[in-house]
Amino acid sequence: MAVIGKLFSRDNFRLSAVKHNIVKYSNTGIISIVNKRNGDNNYIKEIRAKNNWQSFTKRKLYTYNRNIEAMALSPLDPSSYSRPELAVVKHVELSLDVDFENKQLSGLALLTVNAIEDINEVKLRIKYKTSPSATALQWLEPKQTSGKKYPYMFSQCQPIHARSIMPCQDSPAVKFTYTAEVSAPENFSVLMSAIRDGSNNTKTTFRQPVPIPSYLLAIAVGVLESRELGPRSHVWAEKEEIERSAWEFADTEKYLQAAEALCGPYQWTQYDLLVLPPSFPYGGMENPCLTFAGDRSQADVIVHEIMHSWTGNLVTNRNFEHFWLNEGFTVFLERKVGASLISDKDEARKSRDFNSLLGLQELTETIMSNLGPTNPLTELVPDLTNTHPDDSFSRVPYEKGSLFLRYLEDTLGGADTDQFKSFLFEYFKDSADQTKALNDVDWATWLHKPGMPPVIPEYDTSMTKAVKNVLLKINLNDTASLDYNDVISFSPHQMINLLQHLVDQDALPLDKLRTLGEAYRVSTSKNTEIAYRWLRICIRSRDENKLNDSFAFVNQQGRMKYVRPIYRDLYAWEDVRERTIENFLRNEPYMMHVSAYTIRKDLHIDV
Repeated sequence: MAVIGKLFSRDNFRLSAVKHNIVKYSNTGIISIVNKRNGDNNYIKEIRAKNNWQSFTKRKLYTYNRNIEAMALSPLDPSSYSRPELAVVKHVELSLDVDFENKQLSGLALLTVNAIEDINEVKLRIKYKTSPSATALQWLEPKQTSGKKYPYMFSQCQPIHARSIMPCQDSPAVKFTYTAEVSAPENFSVLMSAIRDGSNNTKTTFRQPVPIPSYLLAIAVGVLESRELGPRSHVWAEKEEIERSAWEFADTEKYLQAAEALCGPYQWTQYDLLVLPPSFPYGGMENPCLTFAGDRSQADVIVHEIMHSWTGNLVTNRNFEHFWLNEGFTVFLERKVGASLISDKDEARKSRDFNSLLGLQELTETIMSNLGPTNPLTELVPDLTNTHPDDSFSRVPYEKGSLFLRYLEDTLGGADTDQFKSFLFEYFKDSADQTKALNDVDWATWLHKPGMPPVIPEYDTSMTKAVKNVLLKINLNDTASLDYNDVISFSPHQMINLLQHLVDQDALPLDKLRTLGEAYRVSTSKNTEIAYRWLRICIRSRDENKLNDSFAFVNQQGRMKYVRPIYRDLYAWEDVRERTIENFLRNEPYMMHVSAYTIRKDLHIDV
């Protein structure tokens, strides 16, 4: 039984490694341990926590009268105390109650654990409650929702926040199936990252037969409606958003079929979408069976989340040091699928390369302007010892990872990290030319050196030439020459590319800035990617007329991709720095933990 004490001594109930104390278990908390050995199925030990589970496990856990000291971080995962090399949770049965008044989930978790030492299988029954400040849960007041009448709750467990809402081995190296029975107020819909088996007025049941890592556990509860998108898809949203959401994501089945043509059959049975309120910190989250979408303005984000159904959800990084294997592969495949939807092969190639160039722009800003070219977090495989994975989040694993795969594709003519490299060599071992090409790859620099990639693929630049011509006109000519005809033929991505160039260069004079905004019709754009970049350009030019719009944007948006750069730009403007910090502190209670935590660091506020 020693292994069980090690397995659950800290990881699930204390986050001391990342300086959080999140989960507080009920005063009547009980663990029941079931020994399943030689056909026996009897309770061998029952442990009662006299105060709460957190204090009970703070120093020592006694099982079978054996003293188990709290252990160090797992040798396989620097972000977890779990020990999957000793024992692994294989299945979880959840029975939960949703309490909006106290902002808690409470109930039972029955964990089936396969142990290597002493016994074959153990079952743990744990009664628990989450804390109102559990970092994986966002509890919204009615005024924060579209309908303004009912509360709303949703989760975000990635990267290491599942431990704040359920007992688990919170490491992507551990995958488990699960079932759940969730009770919620009458007329509230409950959704999870699982197949919805049935529901009545207050209780909903789920099953997830495909093993998932803990970060893909997801739950959302609100007064929601659904619309059918296709034979295996529905979209869920508040009543005020449902029709527009159904229209926005009408092509979901087409995207699924294109992904299957590249990656093989979809394994998760259903692919539903949930459109969340804007406080959600990401554009999307690839929870199996139920993708969370941050808003309706970026339907192409759904292609990215669909690709995660193969890369990330089925094949998963061992720990978050290897996060690029999730996101780099997903971006790489997302762009291939997007190109496959264009019938003209030449245009498809140009489109894929243009989107890759947009990604390279974002990567360059991230490395050269934000993190710095010598920052260890710009390595594809960063060392996260003593580093919270939230602190390592950036465009690097997405874009540097995708660029590396494109480089390998160009080098080979098509087609942990050490395991990935070994697979490539094994796969091509009978081809002398391919083996030589792999030997010529500078693996150490690509994977373990900070800064920009050592090689940039030769992308088709035909779609960028028109953008650069307009950029040249902006920089060389007087303001009177700027005209909408300059950009009338631009795709939205070309306009985004143009604005990103303006973000990256020296600030524009105010008169030229305002003329450009009106002439090119970007100052009133509803496209989030365009509006975000336009606000950054205005902040860099110190346009005080755009301050209210900038604060409104960060207060209404939860997506870190947009909010963090704007907060950093506002902080760099000394005259509005104090106002920026005040705005953040006023809105922090309405933000998800991961957003508030990282923006606090951006604004140099103690965390």
